[in-house]
Amino acid sequence: MLGVIKNSLFGSVETWPWQVLSKGGKEDVSYEERTCEGGRFATVEVTDKPVDEGLREAMPKVIKYVGGTNDKGIGMGMTVPISFAVFPSDDGSLQKKLKVWFRIPNQFQSNPPVPTDDSVKIEERESITVYSLQFGGYAKEADYVVHATQLRTALEGTATCRSDVYFCTGYDPPMKPYGRRNEVWLVKA
Repeated sequence: MLGVIKNSLFGSVETWPWQVLSKGGKEDVSYEERTCEGGRFATVEVTDKPVDEGLREAMPKVIKYVGGTNDKGIGMGMTVPISFAVFPSDDGSLQKKLKVWFRIPNQFQSNPPVPTDDSVKIEERESITVYSLQFGGYAKEADYVVHATQLRTALEGTATCRSDVYFCTGYDPPMKPYGRRNEVWLVKA
């Protein structure tokens, strides 16, 4: 499932490859179980800041790397979704840290450009299996927490997920006002 669409800001946009394993739901929560391909990712970690504030710091660094702030000076195009890992406390609220994971586009996977910003790291990650719940709007920390809780509740008794981390994802550039797509991914344990 590799789609390529045009986006005026980023040139070509490809979709992070995944396979849908199953679909499920309870009441008004419907979700997908997916295996998302691994590979090389550009990552940025931010600590000691609330999630929304941390994202405002981390996201531009990733976007600049993808856009050409790298040793080759080349723009790579985008891969969607951009995901970021969040770390829940025991009460469900999010700790003051996050890690953005941007999957490097396929043509650069084998030899990604080196970031010129030291806070951008290149990391390899195995494939992961997640339960995904989609929602719209301009998502903020509180929206992700609410949807993660809904998804966790819907999965109770049918699936085991990691409680120490989950992923929040976005598919759209900030200037897209309507039809926005966000997801929460709980990682299968």
